[in-house]
Amino acid sequence: MNTISIIGLGAGSLDQLSLRLYKKLTSATTLRLRTKEHPIVRELEQDGVTYESFDDIYERFDNFLDVYQTIAKNLVEESKNKEVTYAVPGHPMVAEMTVQLLIESEKRGECSLRIEGGQSFLDDMLTAVRVDPIEGFALLDGTNMQMDSINTAQHLFIAQVYDQFVLSDVKLTLMNWYPDDHLITVIEGAGGEEENVYTRALFEIDHDMLLNNLRSIYIPPLASENEFVYRQFSKAKQVIAALRGPGGCPWDQEQTHESLKKYLIEESYELLDAIDRDDIDDIISELGDVLLQVLLHAQIGEDDGMFAIEDVIESLNEKMIRRHPHVFGDKEAESTEDVMKQWQQIKAEERGEAPQKLLDDVEANFPALMKAYKYQKKASKVGFDWDNAELAFDKVKEELLEFENELQAGNQLNREKEFGDLLFSIVNVGRLLSIYPEDALRMTNEKFYHRFSYVEAKLMENKKQWEDVDLAQLELWWKDAKKGGDIL
Repeated sequence: MNTISIIGLGAGSLDQLSLRLYKKLTSATTLRLRTKEHPIVRELEQDGVTYESFDDIYERFDNFLDVYQTIAKNLVEESKNKEVTYAVPGHPMVAEMTVQLLIESEKRGECSLRIEGGQSFLDDMLTAVRVDPIEGFALLDGTNMQMDSINTAQHLFIAQVYDQFVLSDVKLTLMNWYPDDHLITVIEGAGGEEENVYTRALFEIDHDMLLNNLRSIYIPPLASENEFVYRQFSKAKQVIAALRGPGGCPWDQEQTHESLKKYLIEESYELLDAIDRDDIDDIISELGDVLLQVLLHAQIGEDDGMFAIEDVIESLNEKMIRRHPHVFGDKEAESTEDVMKQWQQIKAEERGEAPQKLLDDVEANFPALMKAYKYQKKASKVGFDWDNAELAFDKVKEELLEFENELQAGNQLNREKEFGDLLFSIVNVGRLLSIYPEDALRMTNEKFYHRFSYVEAKLMENKKQWEDVDLAQLELWWKDAKKGGDIL
């Protein structure tokens, strides 16, 4: 196994290159360049240095990862027969994916590396925009922009902005976090003789810009009061901490896990209502209210020294990854049924060998209608179920008759019991017909609301009070409402 010597060409002209690295480049018997589109290459050519570049590989693939993987693979193969010198722009350890892939190959014993260094473009970029990195900064790869990597409170540098496609993708990603008119600094050829630094509004950074392989972008931090900062999860956490902290809100400071329970239920139902109405603005707002409850509980946990929101998120991620081995592991699941069977098996393994009654897995605080549905669904998994909805409906008729008998008998407790049996049997029919009882009853409630409101509007139209109208007239208006009458 021969060695691959990796040399950084620096950020600009030849005079930035150390004499030691220059001698290695000029004496290399096999010199490979990731790209020849670099200012120093023209000077090396004038000094008689011969090389082969990998520029042609860029034309063969639609994404940069495939390009980088192919370059790394070719270098590893070539090093089996001879020593290879591989030169990259800037410093080999700064924003150079091919080097990272070669390091992984070295760990697998596929090659041996000698990383020689070189001047990083980062030094020249910091100088160009007059930024002290100790204030906090991030360096991201423009070819692999991840929204979650952006922190608008930091200085942000984006490298590898090679072409118009990458530039447009970077722009669209940034516009999720910054105002359209946020001033962005474009740095081309940082540190070189042809260095070009200029400022543009974010929305126009991809307008009339020529191809430049040495282009990077600097995005200054947002002011803390900027409304775009409100898009950051970290800002939400800071707001809740301030509300419960010294000088915060007395109401928030007094809350406990117990006192907040009712609000979580209320906000959840308000979210369900927004979903039923398909009101996107309300769905966004109500999801925020549910998230508020999560953040409040997490902040209380942190204030008590018990847990923080990071523990909640860690628990969630661990659970989701563990329970989805068909996504994050080596298991397979081709249908929803496969997924649910696997999910239940994993949950059983998590509980261990401790015996547990089947229905104990249903949450004790569920609303009664929902709990009935869950009980029946659990029982059906072990075969304790009707064969079809028709047989289950016969049970409804039986329970209805028993309830009618209790109406005649006059015992209130027995009436309640038989009425509960009737409800339970109706839920069972719905389950077998894939009707979720909470959703069905919610639709009926909404229907009743609109029809009753129609009748109420008719009263107002006729300048009547409820006691002024007999039941026959109310029934006529109700029938009109059923036909689709408009509420006035």
